Amino acid sequence: MNKSELINAIAEKAGLSKVDAKKALEAFTATVEETLVAGDKVALVGFGTFSINEKGERTGINPKTKEAIKIAAKKVVKFKAGAELAEKVK
Repeated sequence: MNKSELINAIAEKAGLSKVDAKKALEAFTATVEETLVAGDKVALVGFGTFSINEKGERTGINPKTKEAIKIAAKKVVKFKAGAELAEKVK
């Protein structure tokens, strides 16, 4: 499902216009993004939790030259499905 298909599904299920569904989806994604950038997590009970994980610096291998290289530390976004969602997906 792509973004436009998701907007159509939200509009249909919530009885909203596609314009309002698009605004709602964009507000949701912007809010999640702002919260994660601030270092907090977003927990939606039954659905899942969006959080930030820090990956430390590590050593990797350049596949072309087979030389060891350092991979810099970075932050990554993590999503952990909630129990209800995980059960439905089984």
